[in-house]
Amino acid sequence: MDRSTNLDIEELKMTREQYILATQQNNLPKAENAQLYPVGIYGWRKRCLYFFVLLLLVTMIVNLAMTIWILKVMNFTVDGMGNLRVTKKGIRLEGISEFLLPLYVKEIHSRKDSPLVLQSDRNVTVNARNHMGQLTGQLTVGTEGAVFGHSVETPHIRAEPSQDLRLESPTRSLIMEAPRGVQVRAAAGDFKATCRKELHLQSTEGEIFLNADTIRLGNLPTGSFSSAPSSSNPRQPVYELCVCPNGKLYLSPAGAGSTCQFSSNVCLWS
Repeated sequence: MDRSTNLDIEELKMTREQYILATQQNNLPKAENAQLYPVGIYGWRKRCLYFFVLLLLVTMIVNLAMTIWILKVMNFTVDGMGNLRVTKKGIRLEGISEFLLPLYVKEIHSRKDSPLVLQSDRNVTVNARNHMGQLTGQLTVGTEGAVFGHSVETPHIRAEPSQDLRLESPTRSLIMEAPRGVQVRAAAGDFKATCRKELHLQSTEGEIFLNADTIRLGNLPTGSFSSAPSSSNPRQPVYELCVCPNGKLYLSPAGAGSTCQFSSNVCLWS
């Protein structure tokens, strides 16, 4: 009997506890209109996100491929790119190079036993300037040859094989000077010097030596006799070369003796 009485008491305690727990739950405030929101990206937003991620991936792949292609075509290396090599002494160009903008350099050298070629569709102009930017010298190569803006110092000037060499100054004088002499030689052609006004051959301490099988002086004036000898022939085939005090040359009809003194009227008008 004691055992059954204990069971009844325990059942009553459990019933009491359940009643108290149910009463407390009923007294708690209930949330009105409770709504559940899903967590994450769904619908068209998810599709747009996937599209942008795919587009970004394709762009990265294309950029990587273009970068590799440019490196391959331009021949980029550790020392430079293409025909351009960066060395301790400066920049080295090998092969054919094209410049679209002005090039400013201190020195230009070609490789040993190789020529240096500068090529342009029009003219090639090389300017030399001082520290203030003023033009001190200029070289322009065009279809007619080379044009120099100032004096030129060079040990040798020659033309291409089978081509004529011409030194010309259209508006001013042409002067050739050298401390040890100037040599003009045409090995397989003629040498011709022409000018509009005067041609001066001057030697201050030496002589002017003309060595040739035939020396011709064309267009010399012919003097007329002021008092001709009686033996003169109107159709005179032989003439005498005369020189005026100022150096002018003229012709005088030859006779038994010198006739220059009778034809000195040329010197009076020179």
